[in-house]
Amino acid sequence: MSKKIKLSDYESDTGFDGDYDKKLKQLQERLAQVHFKHIIHGSRSMIVFEGWDAAGKGGSIRRMTTEWDPRYFEVCPISAPTQVEKDHHFLWRFWLKLPAKRNITIFDRSWYGRVLVERVEGFCSKTEWKRAYDEINEFEAQRIDSGINLIKIFFHVTQDKQDKRFARRLNIPYKRWKITAEDFRNRSKRADYIDAIEDMFKQTDTRWAPWKVIDGNDKKSARIAAMTHVAEVLEAALPDELPEADPELVKMAEEAFGYKPE
Repeated sequence: MSKKIKLSDYESDTGFDGDYDKKLKQLQERLAQVHFKHIIHGSRSMIVFEGWDAAGKGGSIRRMTTEWDPRYFEVCPISAPTQVEKDHHFLWRFWLKLPAKRNITIFDRSWYGRVLVERVEGFCSKTEWKRAYDEINEFEAQRIDSGINLIKIFFHVTQDKQDKRFARRLNIPYKRWKITAEDFRNRSKRADYIDAIEDMFKQTDTRWAPWKVIDGNDKKSARIAAMTHVAEVLEAALPDELPEADPELVKMAEEAFGYKPE
């Protein structure tokens, strides 16, 4: 395990310094190239987005995937398990969502629900959530050993910032669907959630699957930081070289319309 992660280190609320629209466009183009290379090399990746309600996970996912080919990525929003899912091991439903060759699976919340909401709200026993740390670490190690790239990102916001975003959602009619009674239930137990989150970091911030914590108090800065992290990790994981054109396809193009390789 790496050094201790403290949420209080990610509460600066510093605004984005620079031309946000320009930087966002550059990052989206960079991520598009990463995604094309990911497809070409037949890679498999999983990106986990965890964090507080209204911390900016959804907005970051939308902007990250803007230029991606929709055939080769999937966003999996994770909600409370169904009865069928409850009848299986808690990791079972995530096995069903593992990415195929060439694909990236993005988890908007994840298996970490076992040691966060299920722990705090009493939806599982203490024995179950304490055992889950080893089960999660083994699950992630197995995915990496099978050749999957794994990225884990946590979005943090202060209580004051979260409250302002809740209020904005209530004030804007087309955003009201985003807020539920669950948000206020979770808010009332913030101290318990902080304990659970920091325990989660302590137990699962591993050498093979480290956490990246994002200061989500300024949405623009958070989006740029998260997208940059994804780009850097995938660029490092993917081979630099690109394959030559398939000789058979080149021959077919030559015969079809006189194609000449450049």
